[in-house]
Amino acid sequence: MDVFQGWGLEVARGLLTTVEVALLSLAVGFVWGILGALAQLSSNGALRAIGRGFTLVVRGTPELLIILIAYFGGTVALTGLARMIDPDIRYLEVPALPAGVFALSLVFGGYAAEALRGAYLAIPKGEMEAADAFGMSAATSFIHIRLPLMWRYALPGLGNNWISLIKDTSLISIVGLEELMRISTMATQVNGEPFRFYLIAALIYLLLTMLNTSIVDALERRAARGERKLAR
Repeated sequence: MDVFQGWGLEVARGLLTTVEVALLSLAVGFVWGILGALAQLSSNGALRAIGRGFTLVVRGTPELLIILIAYFGGTVALTGLARMIDPDIRYLEVPALPAGVFALSLVFGGYAAEALRGAYLAIPKGEMEAADAFGMSAATSFIHIRLPLMWRYALPGLGNNWISLIKDTSLISIVGLEELMRISTMATQVNGEPFRFYLIAALIYLLLTMLNTSIVDALERRAARGERKLAR
């Protein structure tokens, strides 16, 4: 019995697209997160306001709306730029993949900025004072002291954001990207079996979540190596 009703290759292709979108959004979003955290930690008031505004807007706006604004807003901007070059151009549409990656990277970046900022502020002052006492340069203490501690403190939050990002990729189906959710909807429309294909999609998302949760847990254990445990 063919569980996928002939849609196995299409579902596999949709899964690959989902993973591609998630990884690209993670990479770009991490850059947004670093910039957002640096802006909020800056001594410049204008930069702090920009950083706080970025996280406030991203965290206060539904992900679906961010995707729609990025897609349609990007289309309007691209069409306007094209008309400046050739007035005869009527309409240029932004590809769904770049629009989706950009939107989801903003979502991840907004939450990552808060996780990184909190991790930076959570570092005990005594750790850095000890580094100064040993005569470490600013660069050396950052690489060997501050960065590993920031990674340890930020990893749980970043891991949760990554898991949420994987599930948020399903929202990009609304702009026509043929990822897992879009393929499942197409299969449902053709075969008329919504329960079957949506259940398959749910199980695949669950497996992705379980796999990545295990990876994040392993990274957390590795980051916590050498940490002294308090006696209970």
